[in-house]
Amino acid sequence: MATESTERTLDVREIDGPPFDDIVAALEDLESDQRLRLIAPFEPKPLYEELADRGFAYESEHRDGGVWHVFIEHA
Repeated sequence: MATESTERTLDVREIDGPPFDDIVAALEDLESDQRLRLIAPFEPKPLYEELADRGFAYESEHRDGGVWHVFIEHA
């Protein structure tokens, strides 16, 4: 994953209800030189196939406290 990109953050722990629409909106706004840091209280496994289908690469990290950080950028 590129380290020179500008990073945006979406913390879905702050969203009331299913976060899928918010994630898709953030991906649609993501420019080619940006990456999105998605912060979630669970590993968003169902999202991974969707990311691949939409042409995104990702890396996931499990952090202390059960929080997941998923770094997403254009493939």
